[in-house]
Amino acid sequence: MKSLKTNESTLVEMAITGAVTTPSVRPGQYIPWPDGKATVLPGMFGVTYNVRCGDRAFGWAGDHVEPGVSIDMEADQGRHFALHYLNCIGNDAVVTSGLATGAKGIVIGEHARILVQFDDATHELLAEGDRIQITSHGQGLALLDYPQVALKKMSPRLLHAMGITETAGGRLHVPVAMELPIRIMGSGAELNSEYVDQDLMSGDRALMAELGIDQMRLGDVIAIRHADHHWGRSYREGAVSICLCIHGDSIMTGHGPGILTLMSAPDGCIDFSIDPNANIACQLGLGD
Repeated sequence: MKSLKTNESTLVEMAITGAVTTPSVRPGQYIPWPDGKATVLPGMFGVTYNVRCGDRAFGWAGDHVEPGVSIDMEADQGRHFALHYLNCIGNDAVVTSGLATGAKGIVIGEHARILVQFDDATHELLAEGDRIQITSHGQGLALLDYPQVALKKMSPRLLHAMGITETAGGRLHVPVAMELPIRIMGSGAELNSEYVDQDLMSGDRALMAELGIDQMRLGDVIAIRHADHHWGRSYREGAVSICLCIHGDSIMTGHGPGILTLMSAPDGCIDFSIDPNANIACQLGLGD
């Protein structure tokens, strides 16, 4: 199989540090269902013990549930943005303080914080404030024969693990777990595609079931037609973006599982086909 030509030999590797966060709930934080009822649910930040890449994105008694460990450097804006902009999916992580010192993990997503997954034993030992150092590697990665394709949050490790091939017609082919219609994409369209994710609108549960979207798993690689994510997230006829499901469903109107951009081609030079194994839990070997 012909290998893709990249500039990965020129990429800079840097150490970036974050700390384990704790769950945060604003005073009076009721979350409204679409019918107006409200509830209080867990979901964002901290250490989530029982949700991992490969698990379902729908069906949890939670809101925006994040798999693994959520880290940040909230007190320092420069470090906060370095974590967000320089980290890539598949980067190595190591615990550098606390009971789990020396344990190794991997970056699996970016939400309001950076998401890192370790094995279950390490998750049990981690505590708020424990420091985690990440070897950032991937920002600036490019496909030399496809300059029109933007790579976002893509480590070389993930790129090579995704099973991307070139067709006889000079196009890229990417295995994906499912396709999402652009009409259901919601909150996050206003953000640039290097920073945080975009939620799909999942309030119409019958539509989610009809389209099979309610079967989405955390870590699924997905495709969206007519989505140009080069500089932000906008509609462009014929464009294709390849993304990653990084957090769980929400009951909030306009919100649902979060989709992080990995690749975007405004000219539609990306083809894709459905493969149930197109999930980073399989591709990066994230089992314990």
